[in-house]
Amino acid sequence: MNTNKSDNNQANQVKDTGFPNWGYDLQHTRHVPYKEITKDNVKKMGIVWQQDILEWNKDVPNLQEDFPIVQNGVMYVTSAKNHVFAIDAKSGKKLWAWTPPKEVLDHINSLPWQSNVASRGVAVAEGNVYVLMIDNRLVKLDAKTGKLKKMVNFWDYEPTIKLENRYYESSAPMYYDGNVYVGSSGGDNGTRGFVWAFKADTLEPLWKEPFWTIPERGKGWVKGKYTGGGSVWTPMSFDPDTDMMYFAVGNPAPDFYDEDRKGKNPYTDSIVALDSKTGKFKWASSQVDHDVWDYDAAATPMVLNAKVGGKKQKIVVEGGKNGKWYAWDAKTGKTIYDGVPFVKIKHSKPSSDPNKVQLQWPGTPGGESYAPETYDPETNYVLIPGINSPNVMLSAKDRKEIAKDNNTFPGTKILPLPKNIIPSGNITAIDVNTGKKVYQINTDDPMYGGFTSTATGLAFYGEMDGAVNALDIKKGKVLWSMKSGGKAIKMAPSIYMVDGKQYVAVITGGTRVVVYGLGGKEKIATTNKNAKLQGQADVVVKPEEVYKKSCISCHGDNLQGATAPNLQHVGKTMSKEEILNQILNGGDRMPAGLAKGAEAEALAEWLSKKK
Repeated sequence: MNTNKSDNNQANQVKDTGFPNWGYDLQHTRHVPYKEITKDNVKKMGIVWQQDILEWNKDVPNLQEDFPIVQNGVMYVTSAKNHVFAIDAKSGKKLWAWTPPKEVLDHINSLPWQSNVASRGVAVAEGNVYVLMIDNRLVKLDAKTGKLKKMVNFWDYEPTIKLENRYYESSAPMYYDGNVYVGSSGGDNGTRGFVWAFKADTLEPLWKEPFWTIPERGKGWVKGKYTGGGSVWTPMSFDPDTDMMYFAVGNPAPDFYDEDRKGKNPYTDSIVALDSKTGKFKWASSQVDHDVWDYDAAATPMVLNAKVGGKKQKIVVEGGKNGKWYAWDAKTGKTIYDGVPFVKIKHSKPSSDPNKVQLQWPGTPGGESYAPETYDPETNYVLIPGINSPNVMLSAKDRKEIAKDNNTFPGTKILPLPKNIIPSGNITAIDVNTGKKVYQINTDDPMYGGFTSTATGLAFYGEMDGAVNALDIKKGKVLWSMKSGGKAIKMAPSIYMVDGKQYVAVITGGTRVVVYGLGGKEKIATTNKNAKLQGQADVVVKPEEVYKKSCISCHGDNLQGATAPNLQHVGKTMSKEEILNQILNGGDRMPAGLAKGAEAEALAEWLSKKK
């Protein structure tokens, strides 16, 4: 146990006025102590300031999944390809902007299949901003000036961790007690998942090697060229009382084809606890012992001091992509609530025969994806953001078929949904004392963003249609809702105080930061047509080839329509932004993600001209 905690770089729920960590506090409860906005006055909220980042840099990719940090009146946001901006949190004025060095951008652009990677935020501590580069580097910037202080390459310490081996970084790093903690992305590509700790001052490894979440290829259950997984692609949580850290581990790969990974595949689809100073293993608990549906444990766990069975207990809670919510004793890992369902669950092993495929509930987005929960200590409720959407999953037939698909997600195919299936979402409140559902609210769109709650019993969240809402946590009633001027809010609000005034910040429409507060008078801005909801078209992509690969089976060889609508004149009724949003996020019977990144961007541009 470490008793020497530094007040100036740890979240303090009594003194702090910002949003200093990815989940507000180190335990990621996303519960702020601010009281200016109440149930009685929340309807007086409006837009205080808004800023489209494209006005500062037209080449910046989307910020869509960024979770802003606010410290000392400064907001820090980051975009895909790891541009970082420091903004006056009260006025929206740009303080500085940092663009990654040319060598980094060239490296990222050299592998176009990674152009879609999000950057979900930064860590700010000790007067520095820490950010992970897509291509597996850790950067330290001066928080006041944005000047680059240091950059280290992971592959200099562990040669296998490099972009060329299908590793990448999408998570926000976490600062804890003098160290910076990082996880890994790329598990669906067959990489070997890990978490690692670096000294914040020198950026040298704190641990001699990463904590690997799965065995190296060829050992244990990991067989075959593309076998791997176990990514840690969301931030980890910390308990300052014990120095323990907790993190969610992703699925094994290949996703639907499991011939080369028999058995339980530990520690995939699990919550894992370590000693944060040594990396020593403490405990793990699996949500799916042998996953063939892409049911990551994706969302960051919360560490709670909550009432359980009538008594206070320190617990860890998390909802999985499998559609179930769990709770464990924080010290021992003993299961308290073993999978409370919060979306429709009905699945079977995916078939390799297109004529025998079945709907699998939930689909690959979840359940609960990376969108964070929040905990309200007043009611003792946890709020869960749910995705009630299936997939039609088609497994690879054999190893030869996997080898042909030498790209991301090898061996994995998702077919179009039946016409009568419309994806939706829900909000579930669970009483931590009993593990029972208190209420569930259905939402028109899947809940991709997540929640942040306040000391006045409100929970704020954004939706895919661009609305920002305030929910009465106790009653389960929406008290306020306002459009943001964009769509696809895929992050949870950051809530902070400046000069006694409370602000609620979201990122909408890909590149616009919108900040609400009491008495805000700004008009809702129109969507920037140049904003990219996802990806960056800076590599040469032939959209006709993307169409043949991803769309032709449903929309026909001449866009004439088959099992899906005619697209020969789609540009008359849909803008490029709307087409891109449909490609990336699915909906209206169409599965999400059949094309990604630069391919999705080029395909949307091409289809928008079909008039």
